[in-house]
Amino acid sequence: MDKITKPLFEMQDKKFRDFTSKLIPNVDKELVIGVRVPDIRRLAKTLSDDDRKKFLSELPHKYHEENLLHGAILQLIKSDIGEVISETEKFLPYIDNWAVCDMSQSKLLGKYPDMVFGKACEWAKGEKTYTVRFAIDVLLQFFLDENFKPEVLFLAESIVSEEYYINMALAWFWSFALIKRYDETIPIIESRRLPAFVHNKAIQKARESYRISDERKEYLKTLKIK
Repeated sequence: MDKITKPLFEMQDKKFRDFTSKLIPNVDKELVIGVRVPDIRRLAKTLSDDDRKKFLSELPHKYHEENLLHGAILQLIKSDIGEVISETEKFLPYIDNWAVCDMSQSKLLGKYPDMVFGKACEWAKGEKTYTVRFAIDVLLQFFLDENFKPEVLFLAESIVSEEYYINMALAWFWSFALIKRYDETIPIIESRRLPAFVHNKAIQKARESYRISDERKEYLKTLKIK
């Protein structure tokens, strides 16, 4: 057992492993150690730069928590956007569940919107479920505030899939678009042109938010596809 896998097992919580396995049913339970994300983030911060670089190069990983650690290390890259993009694209083919996908975005991605939006367009056309979900995550996290432009909504609308984990990510995206960019987003919801599951789930999630007025919540309720 190497110097990175060993501390993961030292932090193992078997009850938490059982809980985690239920959240990511597509991952073999034998490959889930059972370590909480805050502990994984702390481990990432304790590693030397050389150990981090070595670990990033050792793909594929065996355990779910090793993939989470990989994502946590990517989030620690704060000065080189080229390195972030390069390491992200090396990792994307190996992401196999939503939990790893959703915690692998470096905040540096939000500081280079032109470059990263171009990459998101590429990732959105990917063949792998979690490459596409990663693109949606990037749009949600970094392109609904100061980096927003209409093309963000066009790109999200162009993503059509039968994959549950892509459609859930889209629903979350559109719910946040309603919260943060209501005026630009509501015509799309009014047109009811999104897939029914995405449309209705987005409305549900938006209506559950405290950041949308009661008046808008009631109006959104009338727009559900029956």
